[in-house]
Amino acid sequence: MARASTAVPIDHHLAIHQIETSLEEEPQPVTLFELIDAVNEVSESKREVVATVSYMLNSGHVRLAGNFRDTPITKLFN
Repeated sequence: MARASTAVPIDHHLAIHQIETSLEEEPQPVTLFELIDAVNEVSESKREVVATVSYMLNSGHVRLAGNFRDTPITKLFN
C-alpha cells in the first residue's frame, strides 16, 4: 500500500552580519559567556552563534579572558 506524501515549502533566510574589526589594535579580552551573549543578541540560530564565535576566536579579533582564556577552540564547542 502506497503512502501519500506532501511537500511543505520552508523559507530559509540566510543572514550575513558584517562586523568591522581591526587587527591594528590589541583585541579587548572578554569572557566566553560575554562573547556568546553578545553574538546571540544579533544571531538567528545556535549554529550561527557557534560559527561566528569560532570565526572571531580563530581570526584573532577576540581574545578570551577568564576560565577559558587558554582553552583551545576545539575544546570549547564539544
